[in-house]
Amino acid sequence: MEIFIIRLIQFVLAISLLVLIHEFGHFFFSKLFGIRVEKFYIFFDPWFHLFEYKPKNSHTRYGVGWLPLGGYCKISGMIDESFDKEQMKQPPQPWEFRTKPAWQRLLVMVGGVMMNFLLAIFIYSMILFSWGDSYIATKDMTHGMAFNSDAKALGFKDGDILVGTEKGAFKEFGVDMFRDISEAHKVDIVRNGQPMTISLPGELNLLSMIKNQPMFARPFIPAVADSVIKGSAADKMGMVAGDKIVAINGKKVGSWNEFTDEIARFGDMLATAKTPVDSMKARSTTIVIEHDARLDTADVVLSPELTFGIYVKSLASLYEPTTIEYGFFESFPAGVKYGVNVLRGYVDDLKYVVTAEGAKSVGGFGAIASMFPATWDWYVFWKMTALLSIMLAFMNILPIPALDGGHVLFLLYEIITRRKPSENFLIYAEYAGFIFILALLIFANGNDILRWLGIMW
Repeated sequence: MEIFIIRLIQFVLAISLLVLIHEFGHFFFSKLFGIRVEKFYIFFDPWFHLFEYKPKNSHTRYGVGWLPLGGYCKISGMIDESFDKEQMKQPPQPWEFRTKPAWQRLLVMVGGVMMNFLLAIFIYSMILFSWGDSYIATKDMTHGMAFNSDAKALGFKDGDILVGTEKGAFKEFGVDMFRDISEAHKVDIVRNGQPMTISLPGELNLLSMIKNQPMFARPFIPAVADSVIKGSAADKMGMVAGDKIVAINGKKVGSWNEFTDEIARFGDMLATAKTPVDSMKARSTTIVIEHDARLDTADVVLSPELTFGIYVKSLASLYEPTTIEYGFFESFPAGVKYGVNVLRGYVDDLKYVVTAEGAKSVGGFGAIASMFPATWDWYVFWKMTALLSIMLAFMNILPIPALDGGHVLFLLYEIITRRKPSENFLIYAEYAGFIFILALLIFANGNDILRWLGIMW
């Protein structure tokens, strides 16, 4: 419950900030061009609101709604999600959105997206200034990677050190590395101390590379105990720090990766267990360890969670990280480069959403909230907030009615053709877009529910 609350607070705080900044973009340009803003709300307020305040001599009511699906800036004389038809029937007024030049209306509409992207750039810049850029370079992972069967079929072997592709050197283990491999025609590696090149088709499925269990590649972790949990199966068989696991159920394992893969197979048997005896049988196994230069074999029973009871070294303790420090002014161009790279990767990965597997990967509010850490970590919080800001900016600029991009599309049409779409057309387009977005929200959050129920993963 504590983890849920921590993640919920982070999610609400991040979304509130992003919505506030986004709507401020619309608000700023509206005020700049003398357009009245009737309401400025964080979250939606159908039927009632949690808080509202109207300053003296102001036309704007500021408030907080109860439905945390976004927020809005109600601009006079504009067809938006409020569907205020009565206002549009009145004679146009000089302070209304509809009476302003198209280029001013265009800036009002792109203001939110612009502010979200600028916010992301600012956050990334301040992250680099405050924490620097610290990472473990793939070339420095001297134990190499553990690869799945698909990767091995392409020519990779456990222990290969990944260096780079024809695009350039890999920076660190992560989605950018997988993306480069998926698009590469050759990958440079080091195998047993010798540089080598592996040829690839250049069109691997990134989503499958990451979602497959085990995934395409993982940092190779030696199966050596760093510490042993008291009372665990490992402790009962006499295992101590420094001992190495060499086999399980008669199968040799050369890494912690292989050991955990074998343990995962026990899950299927445990899932069908109907009695305590069945459960005990499903969790029983034989493990061989190397202890004081000799091999010890023992029959053990894993915990109900299928844990053996040891901790192995983390990547941070296995390898020396590379850290780049940035001065205050240096951080801004670095933040721009970082943000543009994140945006480029996000846009590139959207092609997988239209696939059947990609559609199942779409998540709603629950999936987004689960991306935040289980403990409060300002570094991760700000990094996640910046990512969500870029996602919000891009999704909002898509040419879908009811989104900013839909309004931009019609405004560009007006600027190019010098003909303004009729208000009836804009109202019906807004309805259609709103229904589409609502359906997408139901679909995405429905996926979250199915994953929570264990029906889909």
